[in-house]
Amino acid sequence: MEMKFSPTVLGEEDLRWDSSGLRKFVKEFMSGLISEASTERKMAELNAILYRSSFPSIFGYTGSIWYMISCMAVPPETAASFSARFKPIIPATRTAVLDQQCQWCNRSSFPRKKSRKRIFMVVGNSVRRKKKKKKKKKKKKKKKNTMARTRVREPSRLLAGNTCRIRLSEIFGRATRSILGFFLMMGLCNGVHYLFRPFSQPRISSDTIVGLVVGNFIRKQLDLSTLKTLRYIVDFGMICYMFSLGLEMDPYILFKAPTRDAKVAYAGMISTLVLACSITPFISFSKTKEISFILSLSTVLSSTASPVLTRLITRLKIGKSDIGRLVIAAGMHSDFISTLIICIGYLFCKCQEVRLSTTRGFQLGFVLLIQMIVAAKVSPVFMNWVNNENPEGKPMKGPHLVLAVAFMAFLCSCPTILGYNPILSAFLAGTFLPREGRVSRWAIGKINYLLSTVFYPIFFFWMGAESRWSDFEPGQIMTWVRLILLFVIATVGKVVGTVIAGAILGFHWPESVALGLLLTMKGHFHIYLAIAAKTAGKTTTSTSIGMVIVIFFTIVHAPKVVAHIIKRARKRTPTHRMALQLLDPSSELKILLCIHGLQNTSAAINIMEISRGMAKPGVVVYLTDMIELTDEIAATLVQVEGEDTLTVTHAGVRQMRDQITAVVQSYVDENGDGITLGRMLALSAFNSMAQDICILAEELMGALIILPFHKSQRADGSLSEGNSGFRYVNRKVLRNAPCSVGILVDRGLGTVEKISRSYASLNVAVIFISGKDDREALAYAARVARHPGVKLSVIRFLVDAAAENAARRAGTYRISVAEQEEEMRLDDECFATFYERHVAGGHVAYVEKHLASSAETYSTLKLLEGQYALIIVGRGGKVNTVLTFGMNDWQQCPELGPIGDVLSGSEFSVRTSVLVIQQHNLKGELDGLDDDFSIMEMSRNR
Repeated sequence: MEMKFSPTVLGEEDLRWDSSGLRKFVKEFMSGLISEASTERKMAELNAILYRSSFPSIFGYTGSIWYMISCMAVPPETAASFSARFKPIIPATRTAVLDQQCQWCNRSSFPRKKSRKRIFMVVGNSVRRKKKKKKKKKKKKKKKNTMARTRVREPSRLLAGNTCRIRLSEIFGRATRSILGFFLMMGLCNGVHYLFRPFSQPRISSDTIVGLVVGNFIRKQLDLSTLKTLRYIVDFGMICYMFSLGLEMDPYILFKAPTRDAKVAYAGMISTLVLACSITPFISFSKTKEISFILSLSTVLSSTASPVLTRLITRLKIGKSDIGRLVIAAGMHSDFISTLIICIGYLFCKCQEVRLSTTRGFQLGFVLLIQMIVAAKVSPVFMNWVNNENPEGKPMKGPHLVLAVAFMAFLCSCPTILGYNPILSAFLAGTFLPREGRVSRWAIGKINYLLSTVFYPIFFFWMGAESRWSDFEPGQIMTWVRLILLFVIATVGKVVGTVIAGAILGFHWPESVALGLLLTMKGHFHIYLAIAAKTAGKTTTSTSIGMVIVIFFTIVHAPKVVAHIIKRARKRTPTHRMALQLLDPSSELKILLCIHGLQNTSAAINIMEISRGMAKPGVVVYLTDMIELTDEIAATLVQVEGEDTLTVTHAGVRQMRDQITAVVQSYVDENGDGITLGRMLALSAFNSMAQDICILAEELMGALIILPFHKSQRADGSLSEGNSGFRYVNRKVLRNAPCSVGILVDRGLGTVEKISRSYASLNVAVIFISGKDDREALAYAARVARHPGVKLSVIRFLVDAAAENAARRAGTYRISVAEQEEEMRLDDECFATFYERHVAGGHVAYVEKHLASSAETYSTLKLLEGQYALIIVGRGGKVNTVLTFGMNDWQQCPELGPIGDVLSGSEFSVRTSVLVIQQHNLKGELDGLDDDFSIMEMSRNR
């Protein structure tokens, strides 16, 4: 019987030979019960098994057959007889196998040398070796075989080191492709998210697009084993995700009277459930119309992704408003109830992988009940003990950390022994574990960091790999019908429910519609369920992709809804617009003093000292840390005291803030008469940090924001290149601030150890030319002049009459004559008031400089080099006089204005600090609102 060996013809299912199957084949072969064609097929399968195993490399081809039969516990007599029957078939198959050569080492995959030296006899699972008596034969000359031969060695030695190099290269190649694909996915996700930032889109939107595109493109390069490995990683990541989500839930809300947000959530869920259950049975969303699938799909459509919604509301700065708090709380209610329904429904709905009987369902229910009782009653005792043994501020002890992790893992895995879904089990365990305490915060922080940095790129790549566009069937009408209906059900159902609840609660309908649109948002768990339904055979690939697209569209519209809420709130809520010039000199001054880190602390203390003037009325300083929100820091944000309050647990940030607070508080305690200190934090990405600072200033009703210059001074006195992100923040604050803004260029002010209060020890100058910014600088200088340790000098630059007339004829001014005259009138009035209060009494020195051009202005500024420790100037704004004409063309930092740019340049003194002040622009508007506006309450009063 001639046979051809072709290992690629056989499928994966054909190679799954177990012991019973091989024994049956040997018995049938020996008894002649199977036909010749079946024998050929079976022998081909056996050869394929031998080819893909390492047996031929160990025992030789004939010995491999003996060894395989021995592993199947075939009696020795049967094995010997089977070998005799099988021997005629060996040459044809053996020759084909021997021709399979390794392309790397150029050696045969199987040895050609027959087992003449060793014959393996089989007894049970052991192999005994007998040596044949060597027969002396006459050596014959043989032609040298061009094919390399492999020596038959001891089995133990070959098992350890004779692995096929082709397989090793395949393994390493697959690993390399996986690692490169992971980093490619991370880079693309970050890049697309950066492009989507101007549209205020959450990260899940860009990740979904990248996953659908890249996953489909690279899927062709992946084999089945890689996709299975991805599925295992995704399952583990979802276990962590659901456990973290459960830790943020409060299960005891089920036993409390429904609040306003709970009523909104329940109304939206019920209306969506009713609408989905009424429509989905008539549309083929699943391959089989099962009531369990209809209920599951309806529950998923009625839910809300609370983590995605909370991050979006917080990042768009409406989390402290009443509608923001209502949306976050309603989203958490909806997410918790819908996921709890899925957890309970899993006990009764049949699954393709695990079919549960009624008895098994009750057993699982009992185990889940025990799990929840242990998590709710026993775990607080254990967690409190771990928390007490590891107080805040000290590193957690390793054994306690291991015990805590092991306890949480054990609690999550108990129901899975009986076949319960591990993802849902992790959610239930996390829900009933205590949310408070260091261990819980540590777990949430670490899990969120792991998810954001490692899991999400892999998750969306897996989503794209499973969502094959070739199976989407865009030409079928039902594909688009299913997609549109899913979106309509999810959106209309929520909106109808929230509008009804809003009418009962007294909300205005635009806010109720906005609530419904925001509560339609879906997230990572819903995407996982959409793909899992396809892999379980419940839905087609086309329906699964349609669900993912619907989830994407429930997210992308959310920023526009928030922008509409902000627009309506801005129309109703008055904003506080403050300027130093408009304040009563005897009133308390409120300053939002921002710093980048510990290096700005000394300069900030000296600014606080000179700004307070006399002890009464004093100054209120809100010292604000400007910290960029990175993915690492974002993963450590933990909700502690309610839905809208976040605590930073990042060790580096906490340590830096503690050091700054200790230094400043020490100064206030010793020399802080008249200073009221407050600590604030602007923790945001550079794109939204300016908005945070403006919101803080408006909430605190501050009159002045002082920002540090983005460049810092080196040891040689020059300025570094600085951080471009902080420069962007400074520019944006100048455009949108609700009050006056100052930028401090520290070039030695921080080195002043202590400003005396008994005599003038600090020389300060203010330069006055023209315009509202110079008037604002003069108003701040009036506060500084009251400090007994400050010697203030006012330097006024006046334009020569002849030069001014020439400039008017040449059209140098960019403002009309009427506007120029109005500015001059305001300048004279402001300066006259200042002169009368401070200069006339001799407390402040006064110098006039009559200049004719910007060149003379530059020369005069150079003469001031080294005379003053601090110079206060106005930014200049749109005012362009003869004295600064042309200076804007070559300035390096336009945010400092022409005078400030010269004073902070490398050619000026390295020991003179500069404070550039811009008066509040009454025409400026905030990008958003985050004060505690009550738009819902105003709706109720209408």
